[in-house]
Amino acid sequence: MQNLERLILELINLSEEKSWLEFKKDNYKPDMIGEDISALANSATLTGRDKAYMIWGIDDKTHEIIGTEKDLQNIKVKNQELENWLRSLLSDNAQFDFYQTKINNKNIGVLVINHAMQRPVSFEKKEYIRVGSYTKKLKDVPSLQASLWDEIRSATFEMECAISDLTLSELTKYIDYEFYFNLCSHVAQPTELEGIIHYLKEESFIVKQDNGLYSLTNLGAVLFARDLSMFPHLYRKAVRVVTYRGKNKFELQQDEVFEKGYAIAFEDVMKYLELRTPPKEVFINGIRKRKRSYPDTAIRELLSNALIHQDFTISGAGPIVEIFSNRIEITNPGRSLVEVNRIIDNPPRSRNEKLAYTMRRLGFCEELGSGWDKIAESCEKEQFPSPKIETYSDSTRVLLFQSVPFVDIPMEDKLWACYLHACLKYIQGEQLTNSSLRERFGLRKSSSGSISRLIKEAVKENYIKPFNSHTAPRYMKYIPSWA
Repeated sequence: MQNLERLILELINLSEEKSWLEFKKDNYKPDMIGEDISALANSATLTGRDKAYMIWGIDDKTHEIIGTEKDLQNIKVKNQELENWLRSLLSDNAQFDFYQTKINNKNIGVLVINHAMQRPVSFEKKEYIRVGSYTKKLKDVPSLQASLWDEIRSATFEMECAISDLTLSELTKYIDYEFYFNLCSHVAQPTELEGIIHYLKEESFIVKQDNGLYSLTNLGAVLFARDLSMFPHLYRKAVRVVTYRGKNKFELQQDEVFEKGYAIAFEDVMKYLELRTPPKEVFINGIRKRKRSYPDTAIRELLSNALIHQDFTISGAGPIVEIFSNRIEITNPGRSLVEVNRIIDNPPRSRNEKLAYTMRRLGFCEELGSGWDKIAESCEKEQFPSPKIETYSDSTRVLLFQSVPFVDIPMEDKLWACYLHACLKYIQGEQLTNSSLRERFGLRKSSSGSISRLIKEAVKENYIKPFNSHTAPRYMKYIPSWA
């Protein structure tokens, strides 16, 4: 950690010790240090702080700098270095570092402890917490135990630190803040760096540390990184687009990785996808017309969904777009949080609320909850097959198909399109009819019989049900089976 002297001087100016801060004169008992690491890490999480501290060589009453004779890194416990001994007995989510510095020619020992993540930090399988100036077993303070778990559950990937100890000028090496201000047309870019920092802090892209330097959050890095490969835990989260020559993965044609943050790379990815899926000439009512291979709205929404709803905790995987000769597959890490059959009408859920909110506010996708409506509606309007959703143990994949004649669409996909059409009609206060479904597939009135058979099969398979079963057959209307 940089700026140790400034950090210490800031902390000793506090009126008293905090639940995340402890001063020591010269007490180096190994068990005490282990218990306090657990307690301080858990207390930091409970109080919403990124780090906690133990500092040796400071009087815990007066906060006077008195110095210490020992070096934490040279202490031995049962022929082991103290640090190795502690790590063997602390839970694997305990993260800490020892530092040694001098102030006024007096040795100061500093232990910097990261806040507890995923679960409370434990020492020798026991969890601790700070209560006032005392370290106690967490189970003996049930009210704090419950509050700590609430904080852990509400912790988000977005607010975790991507890189720390940056000066104001060093921040610009990692993120393109000018791109942010270009997107925020209602906010003029400040001329002074301090003014720029104000907005970046308000957006939670950066956080000021206790030592006066800055941390870049995962949210800031994921959106505005100049190069995601500069962050070891994020480089696999870059958008990847793979193109194949046929309908399978046997022959790879091109593999492109967009290593900039999502906000910077998004339009570049969209332009690249347009280049890789050029329009085709088709005959519509005897007239030759050029038609996009896929609906632009559907691709934009599906791409933004893959970025927003991915599970960042799944390592070694990121959003990937695969282009085949007859379809596009967009895959993101993490299972869908919404039941697939209720993807249109259910309230939206997101693992990454801050990321979702920011991307929507910056105009990359639709308002909350309307994304899948737009996707399904755009496919219907341009008479493409309905997008298909596949869920796996640790990923979600959406398949977007090129236009094909009605007779060539598999029955399973026809039923799914019929169901989504009924869902769209229902949320609009309308019902599916033979006429509306024919229009959805671009069929003439002469195809009413084929549509009637499809509707009958959809009722049989419990996709849809009659709106009023007593209506005459020719006037029958349908709604989703769950309605």
